[in-house]
Amino acid sequence: MSYLTEGRRKGIRSWILSTDHKRIGVLYLVSMVSLFFIAVLIGVLMRIEQLTIETPMFEPQTYNAFFTVHGVIMIFMFVLPGLPAVFGNFFLPIMIGAKDVSFPRLNLLSWYFFIAGTGLVVASLFTGAGPPDTGWTFYAPFSLTSGTNVSLGVFGAFVLGFSSILTGLNFITTIHRLRAPGMKWHRMPLFAWSLYGTAWIQVLATPIIGITLLLVIAERLFGIGVFDPAKGGDPLLYQHLFWIYSHPAVYIMILPAMGAITEIIPTFARKTIFGYKAIAYSSLAIAFLGSLVWGHHMFTSGMSEKANLVFSLLTFIVAVPSAIKVFNWTATLYKGSIEVRPPMLYALTFVFLFAIGGLTGLMQGALAVNVQLHDTYFIVGHFHYVMFGGTGMGFFAALLYWFPKMFGKTYNEKIAVFAWVPIFIGFNMLYFAMLVLGYMGMPRRYFTHLPQYRTGHIIASIGGFILAVGLVMFFANLVVALKRGRKAEQNPWGGVTLEWKIPTPPPLENFSIIPRIDDRPYRFNPEGS
Repeated sequence: MSYLTEGRRKGIRSWILSTDHKRIGVLYLVSMVSLFFIAVLIGVLMRIEQLTIETPMFEPQTYNAFFTVHGVIMIFMFVLPGLPAVFGNFFLPIMIGAKDVSFPRLNLLSWYFFIAGTGLVVASLFTGAGPPDTGWTFYAPFSLTSGTNVSLGVFGAFVLGFSSILTGLNFITTIHRLRAPGMKWHRMPLFAWSLYGTAWIQVLATPIIGITLLLVIAERLFGIGVFDPAKGGDPLLYQHLFWIYSHPAVYIMILPAMGAITEIIPTFARKTIFGYKAIAYSSLAIAFLGSLVWGHHMFTSGMSEKANLVFSLLTFIVAVPSAIKVFNWTATLYKGSIEVRPPMLYALTFVFLFAIGGLTGLMQGALAVNVQLHDTYFIVGHFHYVMFGGTGMGFFAALLYWFPKMFGKTYNEKIAVFAWVPIFIGFNMLYFAMLVLGYMGMPRRYFTHLPQYRTGHIIASIGGFILAVGLVMFFANLVVALKRGRKAEQNPWGGVTLEWKIPTPPPLENFSIIPRIDDRPYRFNPEGS
C-alpha cells in the first residue's frame, strides 16, 4: 500500500486501514490500555470480595470467572503484546534507520488478529453457559469438564497467538534486512536487541501453546482423551506443553521492558551504557535459557527427583543474565550526572520491583521451599512483582519516555511524579502482603479465607485501592496532555538514538534520506546532547 494512499485517507479509516507502523503502534496502545483498565476494575472487585467474608458479594463461580477474565486480559491482551506491539511497532524501524517494518500489511493484520482474539474472549463472557472459570492457565482436566464457555475463551487465546507470531516474524525480518547502512549488529540500540530476542520466542514458542489450546477444544468437543485421565489421557502433559510456551512467554513480557529501561537509564545518567555487548547478549541468553526451565512450575506434580534437580539448577542459572543487566544498569548510574525526571523515576522503580520479583523467584527455585510455597498467595505476589512491577512499570516508564516523541505533546511532569506515589505505595502494600499471606499458608484462587489471614487481606485490599487511584492519575495526565499539552521539543530528554534525530512527531516515512550509522549509540558528550 503506497504512502500516497496512506496520506489521502481521513477519519477512522486513516487509522484502521493504515499500514504505517507508527499508527499501528498507537492502535495497539489504545486497545491495550482500554483492556488494562477493565482488568484493573475486575481486580478491584476481587479485592472487595476479600473484604466481605461474612457476607460475600459474589458466588464462588463468579469469583472464579473474575480471576480467569482478569488473568486472560492482563496476560494475553496487555502484558504479552505489551512493549513489542506498542513501542516495538512505533520505534523499531526508526531506531534502525528504516522507513517501516518489512511487512506493513502483515503488521496491520497482526492488530486485526489481536482485536479478533479479544472479541472472542469477550464473547465467551456473555454467551454459552457463562464466563470461563478455569484460571488463565486453562489447566486440564478442569478445563475439559467445566460447563462454562471455555472453548470460545480458549479459541480467543489461540487467535491472539497469531498476532504474536506475525509481530515476531515482522521484527526478525526487519532487523535482519532493513538496518540502515553502517548499522552493524553491535551498533543497534539495545531496545532493538531486546525485541530481537523476544521475537524469536514469539515465533518458536507460540505455536506450542496454539496446538495445546486446540487440543483442549478438540477434547471438549470430541472427547479424544489426550489430557483427560478418565479416557487414558495425561493432565501433566498439558502442564508440560503449557509451560514450555508460558515460561518463555514470561520473557516475551519482560525482555522488551528491560530494553526500554536500557534506553532510559543512560539518557538520564548522561553516560554511555556500561557493558553494551554484555547487555545485548544477555537478552539472547535470557530468551534461550528461559525456554529450558518450564518444569520449575511443576516441582510438586510428581516429576522424577532428577528432573526436579535439573529444573532447579536451570532456574538459578537463568537468573544470571538478568543479574548482568541489573549490574550494568547500576554501573551506568555510577558517577553519572543523574537527572530523576518521570521516565527515570519509573525506570528505577522497575529495577527495584523486578529485583524483588527475581529474588522471590529464586526462593521458589529451591525445591524444599517450593513445596511449602506452591499454589499459595506467595506465587501470586511473586508473579505480580515480575509481571506488573517488571513489565507494567517498564511499560509506564517507556510511555513517559517516548510519549513526547509519539504524540508531539508534553505531559505534566509533576502529576506524573504525584501519580508515582500511590502507584508505588499501593503496589507494595498489595503484593508484598500477598507474599506474607503465602508464607503464612494462604492458598491462592480461594474466593474467601480463614480469620488468621484477615489482616493481610485488609492491607492488600487497601493497597489495591490506592494503586488503582494512582493508575487513574497516571493515564488521566496523559489524556489531558493529548488535548491540552504544549508542543514537545524534538529531543526533550537529550537522547542520542535515532528517534531523537527526526522531527516530533515522526513524519510518515520517518526519514527523508536513510541515515548512515558510523558509531554505536549512547555516546554522550559532556553536555549530554
